Amino acid sequence: MLEFAILGLLHESPMHGYELRKELVAKLGAIRAAISYGSLYPTLRRLQAANLITEATGTPANPEEVPVLTSRRGRVVYTITAEGKERFAELIGQAGPETYDDTGFGVHFAFFARTDQATRLRILEGRRRKIEERREGLRDVLSRAASRLDAYTLELQRHGLDACEREVRWLEELIANERSGRSPEGRLSEASRPPEASRPATDSPPADPVPPPAGTDSPPAGTHSPDDSPTPPGRSRNEQERP
Repeated sequence: MLEFAILGLLHESPMHGYELRKELVAKLGAIRAAISYGSLYPTLRRLQAANLITEATGTPANPEEVPVLTSRRGRVVYTITAEGKERFAELIGQAGPETYDDTGFGVHFAFFARTDQATRLRILEGRRRKIEERREGLRDVLSRAASRLDAYTLELQRHGLDACEREVRWLEELIANERSGRSPEGRLSEASRPPEASRPATDSPPADPVPPPAGTDSPPAGTHSPDDSPTPPGRSRNEQERP
């Protein structure tokens, strides 16, 4: 998978060793820990021996980005060859079981923008089957052995099950988008657009007060009519009005 990632990056542009390492970290994101970067330069030498890439010692495109103490091999510029481009086209078209596991799926997904739709769909469906199998295995463990697990092991199993269920939902959404011809970018841009029609109006002016009917002598707000004067304690209203 490291060979595939290196060829994919060099297919975009030549890079020196330091920049190639940095781009691998950025491109692979969360799955970069699954790839040993100690094998980066051995893989580069192997690709050179197979005439898939070539090297030339020269000034990088952005020399100020290279740390001063970078070794000579970190400053070597690598370029993909015609044979390397053919090899990358072969690798990017693969959709076998090796593209369904964690590392293989992550590397292939990183180059989905350059993969044809049919291959993307096969990889996504294969990955979904694999995660569904993993999910069912965790459910089986929780149903049969939950009583024998300590609280922390049980919580770890539940966490794994939750992660599987979230990934299955994510994959199903991606598969639906692929079948409808929509890209994740279009889906995200629509999802992030504020719903103008459903937004409540907060700047509406207050309603005008309803005027009293004509011919009535309504007291001003905050005043009371004579009939509404309070009655002293211990006396009824009739006693108060008696002369």
